Amino acid sequence: MILAGLPLLQLLAILGGAGAFATALYILKLRRRAVAVPFSKLWERILRDKEATSLFSKLKRLLSLLLQLALLALLALSLGDPRAAATLIKGRNLVVLVDASASMQATDVAPTRLGAAKAEIKKLIRGLGGSDRMLIAQMDATVTPTGPMSGDTSELERALDQIRATDTRADFPRALRFATDALRGVENAEIVVVSDGALGPASDATGPVRLGDAKLSYIPVGKASRNVAITAFSVRRYPLDKSRYEVMLEVTNTGADVEEIEMKLLGDGQLVDLTKLRLQPGERLPRFYPNLSGASRTLEARIQPIETSKDELPADNRAYALLPERRRAKILVVSAGNTYLEAALLLDEYLDVTLMSPRDYLSKAGEVKGEVIIFDGVTPATPPRAHAIYLDPRGPGSPVKVDAELKGPAFDRIERKHPIVRWTALDDVNIARGHKLVPEANDKVVGASDAGPILVTGARGGFKFVALGFDIRESDLPLRVAWPLVLLNSINFFLDEDANYISSFRTGEVFRVPLVTESGRAELQLPDSRKELVPVFEGRAVYSGAQAGFYELTAPDAKVGATGAEAGKASFAANLLDRDESTLVPTADLVVDGQKASAVEGFTVGVRREVWIYLLIAAVILTSIEWATYHRRLTV
Repeated sequence: MILAGLPLLQLLAILGGAGAFATALYILKLRRRAVAVPFSKLWERILRDKEATSLFSKLKRLLSLLLQLALLALLALSLGDPRAAATLIKGRNLVVLVDASASMQATDVAPTRLGAAKAEIKKLIRGLGGSDRMLIAQMDATVTPTGPMSGDTSELERALDQIRATDTRADFPRALRFATDALRGVENAEIVVVSDGALGPASDATGPVRLGDAKLSYIPVGKASRNVAITAFSVRRYPLDKSRYEVMLEVTNTGADVEEIEMKLLGDGQLVDLTKLRLQPGERLPRFYPNLSGASRTLEARIQPIETSKDELPADNRAYALLPERRRAKILVVSAGNTYLEAALLLDEYLDVTLMSPRDYLSKAGEVKGEVIIFDGVTPATPPRAHAIYLDPRGPGSPVKVDAELKGPAFDRIERKHPIVRWTALDDVNIARGHKLVPEANDKVVGASDAGPILVTGARGGFKFVALGFDIRESDLPLRVAWPLVLLNSINFFLDEDANYISSFRTGEVFRVPLVTESGRAELQLPDSRKELVPVFEGRAVYSGAQAGFYELTAPDAKVGATGAEAGKASFAANLLDRDESTLVPTADLVVDGQKASAVEGFTVGVRREVWIYLLIAAVILTSIEWATYHRRLTV
């Protein structure tokens, strides 16, 4: 027997002090006060009876003292937490990975797969040994431990109740790496995976996961079931006609039975299309809507089984998308006159262009408004509250420092993957002269000559900018197709209105949503109406979403009634759209690092191996005996 609590010397000190105190009280109880009374033959008979019973009275008082000392010994010993040596050495350290991905919302087992998983884990918790410790972690697109490593069953059950299913897939390699890190350096390590098995391979970009000395156990949940899912839903703007868009929707029967469904398409909350479909096992059926009418901003797709068909995963029965806004972007050109600039802007009929001289801009600086302002050979003293393009910037108001003059610079280095130089060829552009631009740390050099940068982009005060370090009239750039492309690409880069418009994000990924604000954070309203604060970095709000639906972003400095770049508001949608996650056939076996997961064992529900619990029970029983004998005058 080994003491896992207080050491023996400390226990003896506690027991000795408490025993001495109890003995002192016992001695004080035996002390009698002398009282003078009249003597007669009557008292002589009473004293003879008293002498006959004095020995028995002493024994009763001694029994009371022994009961009190035994009670103190039990309490002191329970503080030492005595345990069998084998039990203390063989205590297990477990990390339980609970699958909380979208497939765990399936209703093929009651109440859901996640509910059944929790019931299995509660059996493990109640069967923990006195020296076992457990950590429970939620496994979805991220890994979230619900509490510390603990052997407290009530604490573990409270942590388990915090787990909720998400609309994402599980990142199994990340979860395994978390578990192996948590168990590194401990004995009898064990990883328990509770899942339906829709986890994918246990490897990522860094390679396969190594379990080391940790034992792998697996508790499968779920059974083969029927399901029809929305596996694709997107909106694409036509590149040459921004007033039109195309909607693509795909439904997939992931089960082994023929299913019939009813598919609804809702625009701005109103029904715009209703279709009945019949899908064969494993069939993927795409639908295209070239120019859907009846919707202006939001689009939602819904499916539901009809007649004898079944669908046991509600999480993939809805999909959401935002339609691109049909509007004319307001462009303000501050220039003394530049035919090449004006002609390039006329190529896009969805640009509302306003021309203004530098003098008029200075006199009306507080009144002019534009989503994008183009400064041609002039730089304002105060940066505008809008995205800006600087052509041949000069003066202290430039967003980048203008350095030495360059003779005959060229585009020797180009960041070809950047959107503002998409579909362009700038390598052979001839430039008479220009200036070297000195970017800040967070700026991006898109084009540079051997002498230094000449095309830079970045952000100031929440607004993006593009700076071109030469006058286009002192080059042959305006005579090339690349010139209007660079200009229009820059505007689309500011307004995110290119052909790659994102109608929805994928749940489980990091969302980077454009938002105009000078603050470093914004308020995000989730699909379930909860609100969170999210960071804003380089003009984009960053958030890792786990719910499908519509989101609303609001900046702290958003202006009421404002539109366009000054609104400080943004909306976006997120969807599951994962065929693997919608395939509900559970996996019976789990193999990681060449090791096949075994069934869990060694959990005996209802038996506690902590001796101190039984010592406390004995102390309570002893106290009850003492109380009963005292009141029956047996130990007094």
